[in-house]
Amino acid sequence: MQDGDVIQVAHVVRDIDNAMKFYWETFRLGPWGVYRFAPPDMRESTVRGQPSEITYLVAVTDFRAGVQMELMQPLTGRSIYDEQLERKGEGLHHLKLHYSDCQAALARYADQGIQVIQSGKYDDDEFYYLDTERIVGAVIELGNAGRIRAPWRRYPAA
Repeated sequence: MQDGDVIQVAHVVRDIDNAMKFYWETFRLGPWGVYRFAPPDMRESTVRGQPSEITYLVAVTDFRAGVQMELMQPLTGRSIYDEQLERKGEGLHHLKLHYSDCQAALARYADQGIQVIQSGKYDDDEFYYLDTERIVGAVIELGNAGRIRAPWRRYPAA
């Protein structure tokens, strides 16, 4: 994995179970690992520069070699996922790019006037959503692809 590689394509959904079922039954995309991102496991969470206690469900599957498809369903708190559901509805939210040194990459993007709009840490993974929607039509996320625990559940069930 090299810095700048696309490692994830993500969609925001209202019902993660229905979305996983659709992708599995229609396109055979899966199986899915499902995670619950919430404090205290979700650390240093910010939304638009303010500390946040958002919670959301995440489902991931390998889409192709080295690239995940991710589904995200907001549960509590206010996040950029809620903003998209209100403005655009369900659909493509972001592409995630790998950076082994996220802080150095963030400094380069900040020099270009691109700021972080949401961020957090989960286990060894850190992630930063950039304010790029007005430029490219979607959010760009930076992350280190750090190790995280086993999924909370799987779909379809084994």
